[in-house]
Amino acid sequence: MRTRKKIWIDLDNSPHVPFFRPIIKELERKGYGVVVTARDCFQVCGLADLLKVPYRRIGRHYGKNKLIKVLGLAVRAIQLGPTAIREKPHLALSHGSRSQLLVANMLGIPSALIFDYEHAKRLPFVHPDAVIVPEVIPEHSLRKHSYVGKYPGIKEDVYVPDFTPTAGILQQLGIKSGEIAVTVRPPATEAHYHRHQTDELFEAVMEQVTARDEVRMVLLPRNERQGAEIREKWPELFRSGKVLIPELVVDGLNLIWHSDVVISGGGTMNREAAALGVPVYSIFRGETGTVDRYLADKGRLTLLQSVQDVQTKLILEKWNRPPKPVKGSRPALGRIVDQLVAILENRT
Repeated sequence: MRTRKKIWIDLDNSPHVPFFRPIIKELERKGYGVVVTARDCFQVCGLADLLKVPYRRIGRHYGKNKLIKVLGLAVRAIQLGPTAIREKPHLALSHGSRSQLLVANMLGIPSALIFDYEHAKRLPFVHPDAVIVPEVIPEHSLRKHSYVGKYPGIKEDVYVPDFTPTAGILQQLGIKSGEIAVTVRPPATEAHYHRHQTDELFEAVMEQVTARDEVRMVLLPRNERQGAEIREKWPELFRSGKVLIPELVVDGLNLIWHSDVVISGGGTMNREAAALGVPVYSIFRGETGTVDRYLADKGRLTLLQSVQDVQTKLILEKWNRPPKPVKGSRPALGRIVDQLVAILENRT
């Protein structure tokens, strides 16, 4: 009887939760076992609870100090070790978990890394056995990898087709039907790719958006510390109700769908909005990835690269929302799962 092969998936950041959810279902449907671990940061665990993804909570985030971040990465790798040894997975899989990749290399566990931003920093001397990326990622960014799999579209195409809107989210947040709802994700100030210019653009967005009487901003901080810092800097905007932070974890796709405009200093929320057709603007000023350039060239994403861009290109108006999201085909999910199966059966 063939041994049931097992995949270990590590959820290292909040976007990984909805992304891996349909992948987990497809792998289990094909007869593979799946073990999921999750880092307790950026609402990863809260989102996994919301989406009913079973997981084991292991490790946390260690802030933006570079030395402490490196130490924290090693600490979490050690914390992941017992689970890896006990479960004996045939493949370690993530969308950028450095700690998982480190422990997989140390224990000789075959590893696969899915990524969609070619400029992310990798650990020196620690490499995955296989990578899977969007087709638009250029070949010269992938030369150092021995096995490269590709999928069509963007990673958000994997899970956005599953989305069904639920009415009432804006009313629950206290936003009236005639108001313009703008959802804003601040910059990832603790990330290695963060640039000070992104902070300047975020401040310009705060001024531009809140200057309009009919506009309400839903702010989604990356952690409690960032939320507290923003509240302290703009206290009157929160007292007046112009800006609000949801008290509980919200379904990000549902909030995006019911927003009129989305603005983010990161990547995933922008691409989710683009996948849904919602007007979306990026204030990310790290090195622009190929996927974002692809979306910008297609007119599905607007890059705001200066304060002047914020003042002239940002359009704040009601979105003519269709009755429901377009349910297209989803070849990205099938292609990714097929390549994972090939890796499991041929390389493990």
